[in-house]
Amino acid sequence: MGLWEQLHNPDFNVTEFSNIKSEAGSNGFVLSSKQWISKTNAIGIISKAGRYGGGTFAHKDIAFEFASWISASFKLYLIKEFQRLKDDENDRLKLEWNLQRTISKINYRIHTDAIKENLIPKEITKQQASFVYANEADLLNVALFGITAKEWRDGNSDK
Repeated sequence: MGLWEQLHNPDFNVTEFSNIKSEAGSNGFVLSSKQWISKTNAIGIISKAGRYGGGTFAHKDIAFEFASWISASFKLYLIKEFQRLKDDENDRLKLEWNLQRTISKINYRIHTDAIKENLIPKEITKQQASFVYANEADLLNVALFGITAKEWRDGNSDK
């Protein structure tokens, strides 16, 4: 909880936290959630008195850590769910990449025909025409992928 507070609470009383840390573990040490909040200016835990609206509530980061500490099975479920979500995210990113490649492949013929008919003067040589095509291809790659083909090759020479 002290680490969470140090990361998220600019008013956290680190000195008092150090005192609590040094006393923790001794036989006579007792610290309620209300004492923790008042001594350290903690914001990650809220403690309310009352029969129906009362209780101790923690930020989800702290609650997950607490539940993981209490239950090994909860911790494993949490780890597995995180891995599943990351795998799903990676699958979506791969799909998005393949979709962009497919769209660019489909539009390639349309794009090259448009360049040939509208941008390349009849008087230039084939070598000059290839430069026009290359510039237009770079423009398309930057629009779809954010980098030119050369930049991709330079960054992925191992592939």
